[in-house]
Amino acid sequence: MNSHIKEILGSVLSVIGTVEAAIGSTPFQQLSKETKFNLSLQGNVLQAAGASLSADGQGSLSLELIGDEIQAIGNSTVVVGLLIQFNDIVNQKLIIIGNWLQALGSFVGLTDEFFDSTPSGRALNIAGGLLQGIGNSMQALGGTDQLYNNNDEYGQFLGVSGSWIQAIGSVLSLIGQIKEETEEIQLGINE
Repeated sequence: MNSHIKEILGSVLSVIGTVEAAIGSTPFQQLSKETKFNLSLQGNVLQAAGASLSADGQGSLSLELIGDEIQAIGNSTVVVGLLIQFNDIVNQKLIIIGNWLQALGSFVGLTDEFFDSTPSGRALNIAGGLLQGIGNSMQALGGTDQLYNNNDEYGQFLGVSGSWIQAIGSVLSLIGQIKEETEEIQLGINE
């Protein structure tokens, strides 16, 4: 699989994962607690796989590569917080740390877009990365608020809003990535 396909496929997996996790975080009464948990878990696994695949598609060391790797670590940390039952406080802290790492990864990768040699998709990648970083930051802040204020509504609102902002950002990034990779293919640029 060539690097262009890896980056596009990684972005597709990230979109599916962010939307799945956003649905899992939303307090829909029709969904059971178990279904929401599974959506959050599967969503974070898909995001970690997508970020890893995108990182693997990078041709050389770059801020985008480092950002993808940090995001994959962040999603993996959330997965550990969801799966391994330490205690509620430790699990919540792992999820918060994972969301902060995802935000950091988004912002690190975003900076690379300002120096990208292919203009196609650049604005969408910048907007998408910014929204993902903001969304993950909101999720981390919401989780922190819920941890220290006993699951209050404000923390839940921040978390759910952040999940959907991250999902919107990942969709914009996917569109931008497709445009960027298409231009690189047309120009014969191999990463």
